[in-house]
Amino acid sequence: MDRYQCLACPYIYDPAEGDPDNGIPSGTAFGDLPEDWVCPECGVGKDMFEIIEE
Repeated sequence: MDRYQCLACPYIYDPAEGDPDNGIPSGTAFGDLPEDWVCPECGVGKDMFEIIEE
């Protein structure tokens, strides 16, 4: 699964890890995150993330 980087801070959302501190289990694809999910480091919305080309 693709990883996504926040454009406002260095946070990277990795589906393999999820966001367990905010109730998102590992294995959750970025597209499956709730619409109201925000960056756990800076609070911006999903629209402020871009895919990391690896």
